[in-house]
Amino acid sequence: MSKKILVTGGIGYIGSHTVVELLQQNFEVFIVDNLSNSHISVLEGIEKITGKKPHFTKLDLVNKLAVEQYFTKHHDIDAVIHFAALKSVNESVAEPLKYYQNNLGSLINLLSNMISLKLNYLVFSSSCTIYGQPDRLPVNEEAPKKTPLSPYGNTKQIAEEIILDTINANDFIKAISLRYFNPIGSHPSSLIGELPLGIPNNLVPYVTQTAAGIRQQLKVYGNDYNTSDGTCIRDYINVVDLAKAHVVAVNRLLENKTKENFEVFNLGTGKGYSVLDVIKAFEKVSKKKLNYAFTERRSGDVEQVWADATKANKVLGWKAEIGLEETMLSAWNWEKKYRGI
Repeated sequence: MSKKILVTGGIGYIGSHTVVELLQQNFEVFIVDNLSNSHISVLEGIEKITGKKPHFTKLDLVNKLAVEQYFTKHHDIDAVIHFAALKSVNESVAEPLKYYQNNLGSLINLLSNMISLKLNYLVFSSSCTIYGQPDRLPVNEEAPKKTPLSPYGNTKQIAEEIILDTINANDFIKAISLRYFNPIGSHPSSLIGELPLGIPNNLVPYVTQTAAGIRQQLKVYGNDYNTSDGTCIRDYINVVDLAKAHVVAVNRLLENKTKENFEVFNLGTGKGYSVLDVIKAFEKVSKKKLNYAFTERRSGDVEQVWADATKANKVLGWKAEIGLEETMLSAWNWEKKYRGI
């Protein structure tokens, strides 16, 4: 019997790519998603890539009763991968309560049902934002947590604390928290990719939508940072590499290979690229000149951060393999296919 994996937020960007990898590894996948920042059409893309259809339920995890009803029906889930969360740093600064209610309320409802049904395994979608602006780079898992620069980052930090406290009180639960850096790119099939609703908050969809003529101009937030070219530096990781790490983490839990009940891993490439590096890489692979302009810094943005992913490389046996240019080309191919260009 194939193992049953619940993927919350499985229609979203990282979630959908992870669902593809799970289906290709012959897991039976159950998705819950409230479609607040995703398109139901993604299901079709998943099915075309894999030849398999995941089970889908439209569900808001903040709705306590609806979550209880779902778990009563699906009480034989083997593991949960929890992606469902609001994710815009910028929006979280403007609407903090929305982020605390959604990101923490959904997690609490999920954990409550895992406890009542004695479900054992959780993979949590965390973020490098919990490190704030690190004192040392690259940043590893032992780095002191700082006060995050945004409510979004704070929800991830608090969520990890909630999970750890829950495990300490219920030692049958084991969890792996994956702290990712900046996921970009699309599936090589161009059948699924990053498709935010409205104006993108993330750099790469803003880049591809500008190149496609959807956006008039790409705004680069700040060119006066203390970096080589004045723009922010991030560790950009291909979304397929990232998705594969979730399958590795799920297998680690299911095969009882964890050394502790709560494990944490950084997922990144170990390289930092500036905003201008990303723009240049895109222009090179797309052979298109981008219309971009510098504007003022955004509240909540960290100046520079990239990963020390040694622990994930050694302990999980996972490594980011796809480079920046190939990743940018995959993002552009997805945009062109989606827009019919």
